[in-house]
Amino acid sequence: MKRIVIATKNSGKAKEFKAFFSEKNMEAVSLLDIEKDLPDVEETGETFEENAELKAEEISRILGIPVLSDDSGLVIDALGGRPGIYSARYAGEDKDDRANINKVLQELEGIPEHQRTARFVCVLAVSRPGEETIFKKGYCEGLIASTPSGDYGFGYDPIFIPKGYKKTMAELGPEEKNRISHRKNAMVELEDWIDSL
Repeated sequence: MKRIVIATKNSGKAKEFKAFFSEKNMEAVSLLDIEKDLPDVEETGETFEENAELKAEEISRILGIPVLSDDSGLVIDALGGRPGIYSARYAGEDKDDRANINKVLQELEGIPEHQRTARFVCVLAVSRPGEETIFKKGYCEGLIASTPSGDYGFGYDPIFIPKGYKKTMAELGPEEKNRISHRKNAMVELEDWIDSL
């Protein structure tokens, strides 16, 4: 069975990827499953692609096997693309979801609904020793709500209303969210690459 390492210590994210790859008859393991002491790769890139590439290539170089990494975030048109690559740390280094949401809502105050367009972006980077890194992207378009709502999900889910819905991502529940999410859409793009292996 082909094997790929997912460069994440996020158990929820690892679970999503493992389920996806098992359908493709591939074994996926996350950094949580590897006993070897691996470095925390610093995300010093200026784009989602650069950050995903940094993680995938460094871990692949150390382990000598294919590694997949993702970088994702929220892009809001009225804020010139912010929070973007700084989504997780938008309100400070401690990665506080509530503080991040409050900062976004404060910056969007007075902006009408039709101008609150946004999208979640996910970039996947797959690095294999001696080969060029490949990239796949997924998007989920929507609007930013004026107040948070819902208990599911994490990050900006309570204020993100996906296109075609009246509810926030945090009100949809895990199954529905995973069906339309930016990460799912990026993984669908990855399918062609997997089939070519």
